[in-house]
Amino acid sequence: MASGNRSGNDPAFNAFLELSRDIGSDVLKTQGAGGNTSFKCDGVMWVKASGTWLAHAGERDIMVPVTVAPLVAALRAGDPSAEKSTDFIVTALNASGLRPSIETSFHAALPQAVVAHYHCVNAIALSVLNDRDAVIAGHMAKLPDLRWATIPYRRPGTPLALEIDRVAETRPDVLILYNHGIIVTGETVEEVRERIERVTEALSVAVRAEATADSAALTALTEGSDFHVAEDAESHKTALSPANVSFAAGGSLYPDHVIFLGTEIGVLAGGETVNAYADTRRAHDLSIPKMLLAPGLGVLLANELTAGGRVMARCLAEVVSRIPDGASVAYLNADEEYELTHWEAEQYRQALDRKASRQA
Repeated sequence: MASGNRSGNDPAFNAFLELSRDIGSDVLKTQGAGGNTSFKCDGVMWVKASGTWLAHAGERDIMVPVTVAPLVAALRAGDPSAEKSTDFIVTALNASGLRPSIETSFHAALPQAVVAHYHCVNAIALSVLNDRDAVIAGHMAKLPDLRWATIPYRRPGTPLALEIDRVAETRPDVLILYNHGIIVTGETVEEVRERIERVTEALSVAVRAEATADSAALTALTEGSDFHVAEDAESHKTALSPANVSFAAGGSLYPDHVIFLGTEIGVLAGGETVNAYADTRRAHDLSIPKMLLAPGLGVLLANELTAGGRVMARCLAEVVSRIPDGASVAYLNADEEYELTHWEAEQYRQALDRKASRQA
C-alpha cells in the first residue's frame, strides 16, 4: 500500500515500509506507538506520524511527507515551528491529514537517507545504568566498523534533536540515546536492516530468570476493583524477582514509561488486595498508579489502561529484567517527568491512543 500519495510502485519505499513494519512487530524493539522511521528522497522526508504504530506500516497510511532543508534550518535557528514540524508538511502528499512524529526534526537533521529510531529493550537497559559509558563501549567494541555515539537524555522533540544535530555531521551509523532507545542509520534500507541485526546482537544482555505468575492469587487480589491481571504472560516478569520489583518501583526509566504508565509503579504488600491498597492511597490523598506489582505473584493493570499502556507494561518487564543485579540506575528526575506529563505533543499522542482503544 502506498503512503499518502507516494507511489506504491517504488521498490525502495516499499522496502522501507516493510522494514518499519518488521521493527514495529518486534516487541523487543518497539512497543505500541513508540519508535519512528524515515525515508528521504529528492528533498522530501517521509516520517512516521504521531500516535501511529510502526507495526501497521504498509497496511495503513502512517507516513507523513515533510520538506527537509527548511525544517533543519528552523531547528538550527531556534524556530519553535521545528518542534511539531507541521509547518513543513507537503500537504498535497499528506492524503490522510496526519501529524508528524514529535521526533521528526532529528530525523531531518541526520543526513542519511534511511533512519530507524526504536525502543530496543537491551539498549534501554544499558542506557539507564550509571556506568553506561563504559558498559555500552564494551558492547559496541564488537562492531569496530560502525561509527557510533551516545546522546545524553533530553526531552524528545527539539531538545533531543539539537543534541543529535551536534553529531550529525559525523554521519553516525548508530546513536544510543540515554534513557530512551537507539537510532540506526544508513543510505539504503538493506544497509539499515543489516546494521539493526548486528547492533541487536552486540547489545544483547542476559534476561534475569524469574518464577511463573500465580493467576489465581492475582485474580483474588483484584476482586471488585478496577484492575485486572495482565493478559500478556511476559509482562509479569516485573513482579517475579525482587530485583525487577526494585528497579521498576525505583523511578521512571524512559519517556514512554512516564507517558503510558505514569510516574509511579505501585507495589502491594503481602496479601494486600487492590481495594485495600486503593483505600490507603485515597486516605492519604494520593493517586492510584496504573500498574501494580504483587511481588512473587505478578502484575495487575488498571482497566482504564489503553492498548498502548498494556504493551508498555511488557516493555518495562523486558527492560528491568535485563538490568544487572545490584546495578546503580540513573532514573529521570522530577523535572524531566513533569516536562513529559505536561507536554502538549505527548497529550496529543495519548489522545490518539485512547481513541484507538475505544475503536478497538
